[in-house]
Amino acid sequence: MSINEELVEEIIKSNGDSFEKVKQRLKDRSKKMAQTKEILSKQANQTKEILSKQAVKIAKQAEEHERFINKVTHLLGVLGFGGFCFLLGARPQDIPYVYCFFYFTFVPLRWIYYRFKKWHYYLLDFCYYANTIFLVDLLLYPKNEKLFMVCFSFAEGPLAWALIVWRCSLVFSSADKLVSVLIHLLPAADLCIHTDFGVNQLSKFWLVFFTIRWWNPATFEAMHSEETSRRVSWPYGVEDKSYLFTWLFWVPLFAYTLWQILYFLIVDVLRRQRLLRDPEVMTSYRELSKKAQKANNIWWQLSGLLGDQNRLLMYILFQAMFTVATMALTVPIFLSYELHVVFQILKISAAAWNGGSFLLEVMPRQVILKEKKKSEMQPTSTQHDQSSVLVENAMNTEISTEVTGS
Repeated sequence: MSINEELVEEIIKSNGDSFEKVKQRLKDRSKKMAQTKEILSKQANQTKEILSKQAVKIAKQAEEHERFINKVTHLLGVLGFGGFCFLLGARPQDIPYVYCFFYFTFVPLRWIYYRFKKWHYYLLDFCYYANTIFLVDLLLYPKNEKLFMVCFSFAEGPLAWALIVWRCSLVFSSADKLVSVLIHLLPAADLCIHTDFGVNQLSKFWLVFFTIRWWNPATFEAMHSEETSRRVSWPYGVEDKSYLFTWLFWVPLFAYTLWQILYFLIVDVLRRQRLLRDPEVMTSYRELSKKAQKANNIWWQLSGLLGDQNRLLMYILFQAMFTVATMALTVPIFLSYELHVVFQILKISAAAWNGGSFLLEVMPRQVILKEKKKSEMQPTSTQHDQSSVLVENAMNTEISTEVTGS
């Protein structure tokens, strides 16, 4: 064999050895990655177990101190609601900060609480979608009149009527119910817009959009002027009814349709198997269908017109009809000051009435059920204690007889 051939063989051997080394290194790295993944998954499971145990402990402690917590919540709720009403009249320019504080504080806290209760899919409902659009309008596009009208349609349409139809209850002792009311009520009362009055050299005040719609001094004077040429339909001088109907009905309806498609894809397609595996995970459809089936009311009967397999489709159809009807009503509300005021009173009165019904009818029943459960648990514990006492007495008597016998 020549010298050249020997060199070629040595080069091939060295290349083969280096390839094996590289291959071995890759195997070692893949093993290390698999080990790290296992360690991280174990740590994640341990952390999840620890958090769940802590959550259970907190829930038990909350049940033990339920009355005290309800009193504190009631106090804070009354003070907060009263403070908001004071700011609404005294310092309306501060209302946007209140709304932003509410959104960025209570919505994440509600997600954490609902995640623990397996109710987190509620945060994909239309009310949160609409509130997010309100926040975008408030912070990024405060002078956009078209986006303002879309938000007006959301606030005085589906969200406002949901307070009445879904029986949202203004209960100051329940943080969950109070937040549910504010999610639907605050956009109509709190959605603010950045505008330039041009009156008495006032510029760029933040005001509630109800105030902007009806209480802007220049607009109010023009609307009540005897000269028809001076009248304007709202602060931006929009007079075309077709323009109003487009931005108060058709565009909001398109935005709602987009939400409905996204909701269906996320909840009913992407997360379908997750929901089928765990029936305790709640969605709006599951809760409403459960209550309707239990009551066997007209909604349950109507949703079954196309069969049980199409109840979800019927629910989507009914919700779309509700949205179309409520958005159509925003046009006359937008054009009539008296109708708008009456509607504001109707919303707040409905929430307060439902809250009174909850306090006087539902809460007493809940207290009675809790007392029954406690009374059912007490006999078993007392029987266990009595049996243990009898065993101890019997053992003591046996020991005493053995002692006396010896």
